[in-house]
Amino acid sequence: MRTRIVKIGNSQGVRIPKLILEQSGIKDEVEIKAQNGNIILFPTKQPRHDWDEAFRSMQEHGDDKLLDKDLTNQTVWDENEWEW
Repeated sequence: MRTRIVKIGNSQGVRIPKLILEQSGIKDEVEIKAQNGNIILFPTKQPRHDWDEAFRSMQEHGDDKLLDKDLTNQTVWDENEWEW
């Protein structure tokens, strides 16, 4: 498919047909880079988008244990002075 580069203010842009966007999975925001004479667009990932799956996997493999030392041996200061 061919398209033209159009002027947009001080920049230039390309209109991307709806079908191409649907096939690519690109929604609202993209990452863009130039590489080997090509312009590459790819969809941005939302922060923490895959955490749910990572936590599920950790639980299944028993990797979801606390890394801190046992907190049951608190001092008197911890019990009386520290405000939770």
